[in-house]
Amino acid sequence: MAPVLVLGEALVDEFHDGPVAGGAPFNVARSLAALGAPVRFVSRIGADDVAGRLVLDSAARFCLAVDGIQRDAARATGRVSVHEDGKGGHRFEIHADAAWDHLEAPAATQAGIVYFGSLAQRAPASRAAIRATVKRVPGSRFLDLNLRPGTDTPALAAEVLMLADWVKLNEDELDRLLAWFEPGLPDLMARFALRRMLVTRGAAGYALYGERGSLLASGDGVAQPALVDTVGAGDGFTAMLLAGLSLGRDLAATLALANRYAAMICGVRGPLPADPALLAPWREALHALPQENRA
Repeated sequence: MAPVLVLGEALVDEFHDGPVAGGAPFNVARSLAALGAPVRFVSRIGADDVAGRLVLDSAARFCLAVDGIQRDAARATGRVSVHEDGKGGHRFEIHADAAWDHLEAPAATQAGIVYFGSLAQRAPASRAAIRATVKRVPGSRFLDLNLRPGTDTPALAAEVLMLADWVKLNEDELDRLLAWFEPGLPDLMARFALRRMLVTRGAAGYALYGERGSLLASGDGVAQPALVDTVGAGDGFTAMLLAGLSLGRDLAATLALANRYAAMICGVRGPLPADPALLAPWREALHALPQENRA
């Protein structure tokens, strides 16, 4: 089975009560590994700094191979200051010129699915490496559109959308795309030849659209009575979906499980539980899902 190839940033989220390893691609890759889905993660960290050691330690705990994590002797591991609003919400301050801004294209690119984001393309070196790699992968191309300051221009959005088969984004990001490019969802998807669009709506749930903007599936939000923060909830949803796709599980059942998994992430500090053993029931639930009916 060809792995999910995950490209992009690994960094440290700095909360008021301490640092936590993060970065959307790293969150997705760790979940995939813990859920028992084949994954190869390609990123870049500082050669020997505290934040980089935190990233490597976290990868090891989640049984994620680190052979695709490059070391940079000149630049430090990425850092993000997380400014919380006291209600579970947050604002990210992403510091510039990190090691992941200088990602090099990997030599091997065999993959059934490639996951890539827009944030890791803020600098020319990583942008070129990611795009060259995505173009070489014969499998599906899954874009995580993160319209953060510095990577929230119409030009960059158009460039990355043209590379994708699937795109995952939130409601605010969808509104911006509709304002920039096309006023309607069917025309937007047709313009960029998108096969699928996953819109995450936070507490309101999710919606999956197919070609011509047809609604394929949707679900209401799952309540989290012990909300800690929402960091990484969308990444958790994406990881479970990718795991189900890579393992050939029923799409509707996978989406429903991904929705519950995202709600669970909102009950822990940061993008993943500190103890990977807490993901064992989710792994069992994933592997118990029915196979996709290809008849």
